[in-house]
Amino acid sequence: MLNTALLALTFLLLFASAEWLHHKRGFKAEVTRKYVHIMTGLLALSFPFLLNDQWHVLFLCSSFLLILMVSMRWGLLRSINGVDRETLGGLLYPIVVFGCYLAYQHFALFVFYYLPILILAICDPMAALVGRRWPRGRYTVLGHTKTLSGSFAFFITAIVLGLLLFLGAEEARPLEGLLVALIVAAMTTVAEGVSHKGYDNLTVPLSAMLVLVLGKASFAFF
Repeated sequence: MLNTALLALTFLLLFASAEWLHHKRGFKAEVTRKYVHIMTGLLALSFPFLLNDQWHVLFLCSSFLLILMVSMRWGLLRSINGVDRETLGGLLYPIVVFGCYLAYQHFALFVFYYLPILILAICDPMAALVGRRWPRGRYTVLGHTKTLSGSFAFFITAIVLGLLLFLGAEEARPLEGLLVALIVAAMTTVAEGVSHKGYDNLTVPLSAMLVLVLGKASFAFF
């Protein structure tokens, strides 16, 4: 319970810092939203170590889902909700975190939690950063434009994260780890490329989870 309370306080301080950066320091909402996106993912990485009960995780995730829903309804948390596009990504994030935690508990493998969360927290912002800085190879899916450069950055970062987890946390054999990491990276890159309005926060981790579940049935290191 103490760890749950400390994590709740930390998340509230994160939201407060984003509001301060947006309102007092003049950072655009797109920037502070990415800041919260990354930091939320990194803080969520502590859940398997600090919380050993799924109900504590459910309490945290549902609490912040409620906060986000109320803030959207009443025009609060402009550092997160003040972007010029329609997005449900913020609402999907806590749902996905709880789902990944349940998968981690069920399979008793760290990769089922850490890989989807890390891909969300790191690969998505990396794709946005590279796509804006070097907008090469623009393509449009369902009326939403993205770049091949951003998708490539997402793909490479996902491979690196997958290899680190498979070879480190799960002690996989190198070739098997590389193969699954490549498939996860390819699937999540496609999911990110075809998703918009924040639905990549759902499709990306689901794609990673699908590959992991299938991989568990195919590779001995699972």
